[in-house]
Amino acid sequence: MTATTDPTFTPSGSRPASPRADGEASRQRLMQAGLRLFALQGFARTSIRELALAAEVNVAAISYYFGDKAGLYRAVFFEPCGNPADDIARFADPALPLADALAGFYQAFLDPLSMGEDGYLSVKLRMHEMLEPTGLWNEEIRQGIQPMHDALVALLCRHMALSEPDDDTHRLAVCLSALAVHLHVGRDVTDVVAPQLNQPADAVQQWGRFLTVQAVAMVQADHARRVASQLPGDPQTAAQLLPAFPTPQTQP
Repeated sequence: MTATTDPTFTPSGSRPASPRADGEASRQRLMQAGLRLFALQGFARTSIRELALAAEVNVAAISYYFGDKAGLYRAVFFEPCGNPADDIARFADPALPLADALAGFYQAFLDPLSMGEDGYLSVKLRMHEMLEPTGLWNEEIRQGIQPMHDALVALLCRHMALSEPDDDTHRLAVCLSALAVHLHVGRDVTDVVAPQLNQPADAVQQWGRFLTVQAVAMVQADHARRVASQLPGDPQTAAQLLPAFPTPQTQP
């Protein structure tokens, strides 16, 4: 195979600096280069040549492994995120206590925090996609975010004994999600106003425990509000008439 047809041939000169026989390694380098460049520059401002140079492959490797630049962008956007069905399975089991179910729900948000810089860049990539849409963000809403939201709403209905969701159920689901979303979109701010929160080795686990505690409290409060609105007399006594929710574990 000649240098002009080998998709793993480095474009920096007439001969590769070292042989690269491992196609999977070449694909992974393209994924890493794509994640960084697309996250920092967006899809439109990132060229095929830039991607090839950053990955140390021939430009033909992009079409060889991904079809075209858009195919690489799609792979970088979706592959690291896993399967939404697996994320939903962590919290959708009706037998799970509330605290355990909410902990499972938040795990999908916490996993990227454990990915280090790659997780950070994945969030940046989505922010670029929202500002300069290619269509993938709408696809993610339909195939990932919407099913997750629907499963969370169903969880809330089960634990608050609702026969069907109302607008406030959806509002509560959005608020619960927002607690975790802010860990990502507000990461730069947190690193300035309270940098110590993300520095410990177990920072992600601490966030998970704290999110679960706060989320259980939010569900309890909304349940109490609903009961109070249906009781005659002093609504201040409503919470005392409610069955207690399981207390989430706050220690590892």
